[in-house]
Amino acid sequence: MKIRILIFVTLIASFSLRAQINSKVDNTDEIAGMEKKGVVLNSKSLRTSIINNYDLKYNHCEWQIDPAVNYIKGAVTFYFEPTVNGFNQIQFDLSDTLTVDSVKYHSVSLSFSHLPNDLLQITLNGIIPINTLDSLTIYYQGAPAGSGLGSFVQSTHSGTPIVWTLSEPFGAKDWWPCKNDLIDKSDSMDVIVTVPQGNRVASNGILVSETPSGSNVIFHWKTRYAIASYLVAIGVTNYVQYSNYVPLPAGDSLLVLNYVYPEDLVPAQSQTPDIINVIKLYDSLTIQYPFAREKYGHCEFGWGGGMEHQTMAFVDNLSHPLIAHECAHQWFGDRITCGSWQDIWLNEGFATYFEGLTEERLFPSTWMSWKQNKIASVAASPNGSVLCDDTTNVSRIFNGRLSYNKGSYLLHMLRWKLGDSLFFLSFKNYLNDPLLAWHYAKTPDLKAHLENTSGQNLTSFFNEWYYNQGWPSYQLFWSQSGNAVTLTVNQTQSDPSVSFYEMPIPVQFIGAGRDTIIVFNHTFSGQTFSATVNFPIDTVKFDPELHILSANNVVTGIPTLTAPNNHIAIFPNPTKKIITINIQLKSSDELLFEVFDISGKKIISKVENVISGNSTDTIDIEQLAAGEYLLNIKGKAINFSRKIIKE
Repeated sequence: MKIRILIFVTLIASFSLRAQINSKVDNTDEIAGMEKKGVVLNSKSLRTSIINNYDLKYNHCEWQIDPAVNYIKGAVTFYFEPTVNGFNQIQFDLSDTLTVDSVKYHSVSLSFSHLPNDLLQITLNGIIPINTLDSLTIYYQGAPAGSGLGSFVQSTHSGTPIVWTLSEPFGAKDWWPCKNDLIDKSDSMDVIVTVPQGNRVASNGILVSETPSGSNVIFHWKTRYAIASYLVAIGVTNYVQYSNYVPLPAGDSLLVLNYVYPEDLVPAQSQTPDIINVIKLYDSLTIQYPFAREKYGHCEFGWGGGMEHQTMAFVDNLSHPLIAHECAHQWFGDRITCGSWQDIWLNEGFATYFEGLTEERLFPSTWMSWKQNKIASVAASPNGSVLCDDTTNVSRIFNGRLSYNKGSYLLHMLRWKLGDSLFFLSFKNYLNDPLLAWHYAKTPDLKAHLENTSGQNLTSFFNEWYYNQGWPSYQLFWSQSGNAVTLTVNQTQSDPSVSFYEMPIPVQFIGAGRDTIIVFNHTFSGQTFSATVNFPIDTVKFDPELHILSANNVVTGIPTLTAPNNHIAIFPNPTKKIITINIQLKSSDELLFEVFDISGKKIISKVENVISGNSTDTIDIEQLAAGEYLLNIKGKAINFSRKIIKE
């Protein structure tokens, strides 16, 4: 989705694609930064619909719009079925800045109340039985005031008037009566817009007709796919149109319809063919483009960024990352829509990751930098969950660091845990679930498909990476004796909400012109692993391909004494949590480990039987106060003391 500080919307709307058409948006931080609607809103503007006693079936929308005037006049007919008994009132969300002229039910006028909380309450002239299809029409008009979310904007481009809409997350009711919720989608709709000659209308679905009518022209769009209210959109100006086509497996093709400003036609025509390989890739990784019977398209508008309006993304530039991001929403956000703004990552995290997959598959030289950028963004702060914990704050809903980037990396780590085959099969099953397709989903729905497809229990993973906050740092300590490698792995966490992130960790061993990657199942901090590497190691790298969201990792080589001797090394020192002790003994021994504070008080004591050769042990000092301590280790032939520092 969508972004910029709306206080400046009139200035933003005046920027044309021409100024940005050749600029490349290099990362999702920029996309999220452009799309974010960071504004101060009143509580009623942020209200999600409370209406849940009828099922919308069909919307027939007729609007009259002049792009030179901030005004809309319309009649919207709703077909619906009550889902409760005794249904004698119906409600819609509609801004109280708009005027309802009348409500007609089978040509009979109904009484209504337009409440100050943007709720239109209509009294029916009788009870409509449960599950009975019926209809009514709302006639209304006015100057949409907007709520600071874009909603309905009248502006200009290169001096030419334009009207465009952008309703996510709460703005649909600012310009048309609807159910402004994440519960009910209309099964289909027709959009009929009358505008002055010289203008074109962009909207959802397919263009049925374009009919001159005196000094006006009437555009009729229709969609026969279920659609959420916030994904309904119109754009009106002197658009020029052209088409691209994506080959489909059955031998036909998908229309990509592009509506751009005349001044931007030439550069746009050179950029939109990029979408062909993007859609082909998404088809191959998941399922065929969900709206193949209608179209995909791009419509130029005045917001800084893009918006995934169903079947036609509204964009202000045609950079690869932006169009790949908005296109991915047609699968993740439009076919299946997040069922709560808490679960916005199901839209934005997926769109971000699939844009990343285009970097991996179509532009592989940029894949590593894409991952580095995501990690750097998330690790810029120590806390924050993918779960949106404040849905009254639009900036938090569309937080680039968390909803977009951390959400995308959560998917990347799931791919690492499950493997490519099960990972992408899970998404196919998710997208094809008849209870979710064309409806709404929440995170447990996705988790269930991942678990059912892979056979893995992912509860701990989602608790650590989705519900809770932060990210891990790893400290690796390695030594080699002959072909035997000993590796001790500690972990610290950036936020106390997670005590440990359990992940399979890849470690690369390099030396003598050779290398190998070994994956270790890391289940607790201080865990020691043994491995065989048949060449002398000079370099060890943690997670060289960036499968794991982590930062500030440290790899330390511990010298190995090849001659028989008693030797002890401790690391890291200072530390926040775990002291690791590397021990080499000529013969097995029972060792006493003791930690004293600066007053000489013994605070930790334990006895371990240590075998001859190389071994490691750990002492957890996380609960100690920061400061200096003394570590003593005693045995038959060992009497070792060292100052340790708890950070």
